[in-house]
Amino acid sequence: MSKLKRKEYEKLLEPMQVELAGMARWVQHEGKRLVVVFEGRDTAGKGGAIDAIREHLNPRQCRVAALPKPDEREKTEWYFQRYAAQLPAAGEILLFDRSWYNRAGVEKVMGFASDAQVKAFLQQAPQFEKQLVDDGILLFKYWLCCDQAQQEKRFAERLDDPLKGWKLSPIDLEARKQYAAYTRARETMLKATHTKFAPWTLVDFNDQKRGRLTLIRNLLDRLPDTSVPETGIVLPPLVGKPQKERYGVLKPIASFGEN
Repeated sequence: MSKLKRKEYEKLLEPMQVELAGMARWVQHEGKRLVVVFEGRDTAGKGGAIDAIREHLNPRQCRVAALPKPDEREKTEWYFQRYAAQLPAAGEILLFDRSWYNRAGVEKVMGFASDAQVKAFLQQAPQFEKQLVDDGILLFKYWLCCDQAQQEKRFAERLDDPLKGWKLSPIDLEARKQYAAYTRARETMLKATHTKFAPWTLVDFNDQKRGRLTLIRNLLDRLPDTSVPETGIVLPPLVGKPQKERYGVLKPIASFGEN
């Protein structure tokens, strides 16, 4: 299958983003709590998929949680505690850019968690998620897939692009050597945590544009009817002519390119 061109991608994405805006109105109108978990290999495209979803949503309603590594205090807490603190209230949407599944992925592969900790996590994660779902949270879990050749290409692009250099870290470079180990860790994770109440969905992100469209379409199709009545807001005509800005204490700085 050929890769999508930018114009074709944008043409296909726009109506989906209109649907996402409608979905957000529905979440707020019905007081729903929506959580979407994004996991996957480094460079797979988690950030781009998240941006495509939230681009036209109210940032006060739709939040992204991308937690740093735990501090010394957090290391002594119940493992799920800092993730539970991020969960949405009624009418809110939360997008996890990596999640509690760090323990089954990077922490497992890079040796940041012991075998006992990983085993306990794999037993407890379904219980934790069952509690979320039973409490009414709409939980969706996505794993973004890409071949190692694509991953290598994207690592090289990050290295050469000053705007993407921040995405590379020593841990990324070390993890780059562990492609097969991440595959094994993922399969173990799926076996333990792919449940009827909180299933995983794998999406091919070798073509990131097509991957975003596939993921968004799947998310929208799995929700119930999200149509809600329009707000009925109208803009009455202004009284008099439109006014221009007037300045007293300060004036605007010179416009870009103005001598």
